[in-house]
Amino acid sequence: MAEAPEKNLALDIVRITEAAALASARWLGCGDKAAGDGAAVEAMRNSFATLPIDGTIIIGEGAKDNAPMLYCGEKVGKGVAPALDVAVDPVEGTNLLAYGRPNAISVVAVAPRGSMFDPGPSYYMQKLVVGREARDVVELDAPIRDTLANVAKALKKSVKDLVVFVLDKPRHQRLITEIRDAGARIQLQTDGDVAGALMAVDPRSEVDIMMGTGGTPEGVLAACAIKGMDGQMLARLDPQSYVEKESINEAGIDLRNTLTVNDLVRSDDCFFAATGISGGDFLHGVRYSARHAVTHSIVLRGKTGTLRYVESYHDMDKLSKLSAVRY
Repeated sequence: MAEAPEKNLALDIVRITEAAALASARWLGCGDKAAGDGAAVEAMRNSFATLPIDGTIIIGEGAKDNAPMLYCGEKVGKGVAPALDVAVDPVEGTNLLAYGRPNAISVVAVAPRGSMFDPGPSYYMQKLVVGREARDVVELDAPIRDTLANVAKALKKSVKDLVVFVLDKPRHQRLITEIRDAGARIQLQTDGDVAGALMAVDPRSEVDIMMGTGGTPEGVLAACAIKGMDGQMLARLDPQSYVEKESINEAGIDLRNTLTVNDLVRSDDCFFAATGISGGDFLHGVRYSARHAVTHSIVLRGKTGTLRYVESYHDMDKLSKLSAVRY
């Protein structure tokens, strides 16, 4: 039987990412990533206060960032049902914002309480992300050449036509060599693996697959969108220091486990929103005119798979008079 319509939180949370993007975009290219991130955090927290939810931050700024707000375990919203897990990244790509580089975004995801994977002391995980057409043909431990061949076949492409998103980090030198040896093309980015994961499943993007080790919290955030788009993320915790590895072992987490998108987000009733801060080919950055600030966002409801691209025109004179957020 058809279900009765439920409240769609996607358009509520995109107001939060818009606020964070508008607040932080003033710091684009100013070289001060702490100030840009701080503006986004304050705007996001103030915006959450207006939302009728009982939210608990599962993925937040966290101990890694020494954040005073939007930390893991913090309560957000008005404290009324529904009870939700909340994942946030007020500025994904603080260096991108500080130095005026593309693809800095503001991100929020929510899901029913207890359904998000809690990364605990894990900061890094190995990831492989593909869209719907290739979700059943990938394995995390398969040779790179085989993975690319299988994805190309699923997409009805030649391997040489594939584009692979990889973070430009020293830990990926071998991976980059193997991808090039297989004949695929690479899009190297210094930061932003939430954006990279989204590009791999976004039908508008030229990216076909994301590979490599990135942030564990970012993996959980991206999984909410990937799940709604029927893509796949395969992941395994990949500690980058002895301290991180020992902390994970002490927490009783098995480092050998391969996680799927359904392990990272265990409910279809999830929502995701991201708003561009700096300009990119994935999401446009905040643009200013004499009167308006224009934002470009992607919003997704996992249960229905509805994907929206939202362009909003914000009257800055009116908004500044009404809002507690400093724009």
